[in-house]
Amino acid sequence: MNLKARLKGHLEQIVRDRHPYFSSGGHFYVQQYLCEQFQQWGKLETHEFSFNGETHKNYIFNLSADRATDHPPIILAAHYDGVPGTAGADDNATGVAVLLELIREFVDNPLPIPLRFIAFDLEEYGMIGSEIYAEELKEKREKVSLMFSLEMLGYCSQEPNSQVYPPLIENFYPNTGNFIAFVGNLGTTKEARFFAGEMRKSGTPSEWLSVPLSGNLLPETRLSDHSPFWDQGYKAMMVTDTSFLRNPNYHQPSDSIETLDLDFLTGVCEGLIAGLRVFANQE
Repeated sequence: MNLKARLKGHLEQIVRDRHPYFSSGGHFYVQQYLCEQFQQWGKLETHEFSFNGETHKNYIFNLSADRATDHPPIILAAHYDGVPGTAGADDNATGVAVLLELIREFVDNPLPIPLRFIAFDLEEYGMIGSEIYAEELKEKREKVSLMFSLEMLGYCSQEPNSQVYPPLIENFYPNTGNFIAFVGNLGTTKEARFFAGEMRKSGTPSEWLSVPLSGNLLPETRLSDHSPFWDQGYKAMMVTDTSFLRNPNYHQPSDSIETLDLDFLTGVCEGLIAGLRVFANQE
């Protein structure tokens, strides 16, 4: 089975109503699927936290480097929860599907840097799962070399004027929504430029943006699990198709597999694999 087929297979399992309270059955189904997928590659770690009197779970898979090293890990993360009334294909089954395929790739072909893969819960409640996790990392003084939040990766349009932007930056980027974006804090300027370049080399159009002040001047740049890491002073970036700035199905019942461009999604996954491999071997 090729990469595109495997990504589609993950989507078919994840795309369903999965709000943690209003669609708890779907939410539990996806949790079980994630556990099965993580456990086939090694030890699954569960990070539990409390919110509104309920226990919630982030799922973690640590992958050692291919050699002895004290290099801090790269975190690759995607949220698996959804909002009520939508199956959440782009938001964020695409991110989870790519996360699972990155695990597969780097278990088989490890990097000289350790990797930590995380599936976060309660992103849709204001990045609760990632906020608690990032705060705990900071309290423990744990180092992270770089964090990626995989946030909506599968919607693409070749139509002119299909892409819009927040004020201040609309004149600096293309108006066709056929690219993947790397959005980082100022500390990731070099890395954001690098990964966008590697994505282009792999054949998928890409743009990058580094924002000051943890994105507070452009609040749209904070809307995923990277922002709690920004707030704790870590280098982090969001990888995204730009969400509602392009995809009209955002948080709608119409956010289905049929609206996705699976070739684009596959290209994004391939570009991340290629970029991570080059990046890790340069460190």
